[in-house]
Amino acid sequence: MSQTDFFPERDHSAFKADLLTLAALALVPAIGLGIARFSYALLLPSMRVGLGWSYADAGWMTSVNAAGYLIAALLSARAIGFVGANRVMRVGVAACVIALIMMGVLRHTELLNVSWFLAGFGGASAFVAGGVIAAQVSQRHPARASFLLGIFYAGPGLGIVLSGLGVPWVLGQWGAMAWSAAWLVLAAIAAVLALGVMRGVRVKPQRRDQEYTSAPLGSMGWMLVGYSFFGAGYITYMTFMIAWIQAHGENAAFQSLFWVVLGLAVALFPWLWAGVLKNQRHGRAFALLNGVTLVGAVLPLISNAWPVLLASAAIFGCAFFGVVASTTAFVRRNCGAAAWASGIGAMTVAFSVGQTLGPTLSGWLNDLTGGLSVGLLTSAVFLTAAALVGLLQTDSRATNAISASP
Repeated sequence: MSQTDFFPERDHSAFKADLLTLAALALVPAIGLGIARFSYALLLPSMRVGLGWSYADAGWMTSVNAAGYLIAALLSARAIGFVGANRVMRVGVAACVIALIMMGVLRHTELLNVSWFLAGFGGASAFVAGGVIAAQVSQRHPARASFLLGIFYAGPGLGIVLSGLGVPWVLGQWGAMAWSAAWLVLAAIAAVLALGVMRGVRVKPQRRDQEYTSAPLGSMGWMLVGYSFFGAGYITYMTFMIAWIQAHGENAAFQSLFWVVLGLAVALFPWLWAGVLKNQRHGRAFALLNGVTLVGAVLPLISNAWPVLLASAAIFGCAFFGVVASTTAFVRRNCGAAAWASGIGAMTVAFSVGQTLGPTLSGWLNDLTGGLSVGLLTSAVFLTAAALVGLLQTDSRATNAISASP
């Protein structure tokens, strides 16, 4: 019997095709999160000075973005059930590109808030829908499902790296007040990545009679609470860390290096945590990865030496999207395929509630204390709470019975 009887060529071709699909799908969070969310941290100091914002104002921009994310998360599962995940994903990606263009063209704070709200709405729509497609594709290869799903969640790393290279270059060429030009450069980068999504993601149209059911939210309660704490903690770090570095005297080149290291660490995580996501049951993977993220968030409070700051970027970056992936792995494990959209949508809602409240609270505390350290400490407190709550989460009885069966 030949080797192809055990490993048919068509199976290899199918895996290769799905791998390419996942690579194209990774461009979705690269746009919706890596660029249309996290790049704001690079431009926050310049926009704050140019527009006369307080830290609370700057934090409010992130909260507005998260509010758009929250509303889209509430609507995404129903929209996916009505028109299909592929269409929802493509509309979300297009909304992100349009929002980035608006950020570069508009000058008034109120209109910038509207633009950043649209970016959050589009980013969540694209992310939830892309996550559903990624879960469906990865499920076709059970032995490699965690690795394949991790590729999707590594996508933001590409967007972070491109932002970290592009924004400081623009500000270095034309000055700190050229933040509008930087937004247009980011819009151009996002448009190129969007073309990759449109051409690279080929999925079969969903049947009109495809079943969609609600996820068992009652049995997911601790994970939902913990994910809300995580949302508040991680986004505070991602919003204010560059401003914190700048306030401690680091130049634009180091800020760029910090952001690139963080992005590369995000891209590395599928290879680093695939085993954890595959083997750890209940809320253990979620708690463990929150703990690693916490270490990265605390390091700047210990020392502002550049090796410590770069270690913070690497540790935080390699773990925080692992937390996100762990929630999707949890949904796949505890929900039937028909409930994935509902489960991922519910997780995204909980995540959005936390990241809506966290930045404004931290910005207010920063203004109150006249610095950024208290905001970072708040991030650490939220991440600690997320890790502890995650330990309380268990898999459903059905999942435990399946895993225990011979």
